[in-house]
Amino acid sequence: MHHSGTFTIDTPRLLLRRFEPQDLETMHRNWASVSSVQIEYGEPVYKTIDEARGLLEQYISGYSSESFYRWAIIEKASGENIGQIAFCRVYEELRTAEIEYCIGTAFQGNGYAGEALSAVIENVFRHTDFLKLEAYHRAENTKSGRVLEKSSMHITDNVERFRREGLEPEGEVCYCIEKS
Repeated sequence: MHHSGTFTIDTPRLLLRRFEPQDLETMHRNWASVSSVQIEYGEPVYKTIDEARGLLEQYISGYSSESFYRWAIIEKASGENIGQIAFCRVYEELRTAEIEYCIGTAFQGNGYAGEALSAVIENVFRHTDFLKLEAYHRAENTKSGRVLEKSSMHITDNVERFRREGLEPEGEVCYCIEKS
């Protein structure tokens, strides 16, 4: 499979790029330390800047692999890191990836997650060999649900993560899109 790794994507209001050391402060302030964001995202809360630094270093070291896809979401107007979008799972043999994303609370409701998701879908299908992208949200996470509902993805019965674990979604709503 041809991988591109995390490449820069420019949208009208956002810059999606690799995480950089200077993202630490706004990443920590805007989302990594915000319990409501991290709980919905299914990640731990990074209470201290040192904890967030460890996470950031993990992201940056991931870029050594061409099959690592994690974009910092930078709001152009402020220059701040307001969230992230990533492939949390890559199934090379199926040319499929699972997408995850989060946006800081102060920046939610502006369409940023949808803008980032649309840009990633379009550019990944254009620049890589991926054939299918998947995502899911917990039914009670209506904010994430609205992002997926408005996207070009469509509801599907299951995603690869659950198939491999021999599970049927229970309380999760699954989405996918295939390269046309």
